[in-house]
Amino acid sequence: MKKGKIGVQMMMLKGKVEELGAYETMRKVQELGYHAVEVSQIPMTAENVAELKRASEDFDIKIAALSAAVEPMMPGMPGETLTNDFDKIVNDCKTLDCNFLRIGMLPLTCMGHKDKIMEFIDKAEKMAHRLAEHGIELYYHTHHLEFQKYDGEYLLDIIKNNTTKLGFELDVHWIQRAGVNPVEFIKEYTGRISLLHLKDYRIGQMDLSEVDFKDMAKFMHIFTNTIEFAELGEGNLDIKAIIEAGLESGVQYFLVEQDDTYGRDPLDCLEISANHLRKLGYSDWF
Repeated sequence: MKKGKIGVQMMMLKGKVEELGAYETMRKVQELGYHAVEVSQIPMTAENVAELKRASEDFDIKIAALSAAVEPMMPGMPGETLTNDFDKIVNDCKTLDCNFLRIGMLPLTCMGHKDKIMEFIDKAEKMAHRLAEHGIELYYHTHHLEFQKYDGEYLLDIIKNNTTKLGFELDVHWIQRAGVNPVEFIKEYTGRISLLHLKDYRIGQMDLSEVDFKDMAKFMHIFTNTIEFAELGEGNLDIKAIIEAGLESGVQYFLVEQDDTYGRDPLDCLEISANHLRKLGYSDWF
């Protein structure tokens, strides 16, 4: 029977890496039963790369994907980019036996400008071809902004239709936040997705304790901003249907992520999500 691999998006654990180091953080991941990670928002220093490699070997954790920007998120912003640090990023992939590289989001300077976005995507497509020569696939992670419509067509579909090599890392919470059915949309990207972000979509509690009901603007701000990122099983998404659609569409890695844990320890959140996935019947995907 066809299976995927469940892993952790380590953006959630960047605080743990700062506190415990990469090696001990990976030990915690393994103790929760996960055996794959996507590395994001963790500085790829020589020390961290070495510790990730050692942990990967010691704890049998596959480095499913690394992250890299094509160019800085904003002019002058520090950090590695494929434009300036191509060889170093490729070497990190080789060191960590990783053949997926993902772009976390659009540069902030592009957002809201279709022409600038398409210029960026053209650079990403060229970079995808260049990386392919080294056996590395480049993927673009989506949010909700890519579901803006231009002449009746989603921006994301425009991006897909103007690229051939660039893959897509769809995020089911952000698809839902865009008002689109994740199960059906995933199917439309068959053959272009190997990485999928799993996170649930919850309507949170409203805190109206500080609201003077004469101030309807403040009430409406709270009322219209109750959407939360949730542990799997703690929200409204049909996670099983999403996973099955992903598997049919070519997804290899299903990566658990939560952008905000609202004060909960991220390791506790990852445990809640893991338990839900096991309850759904995916114990042997860990």
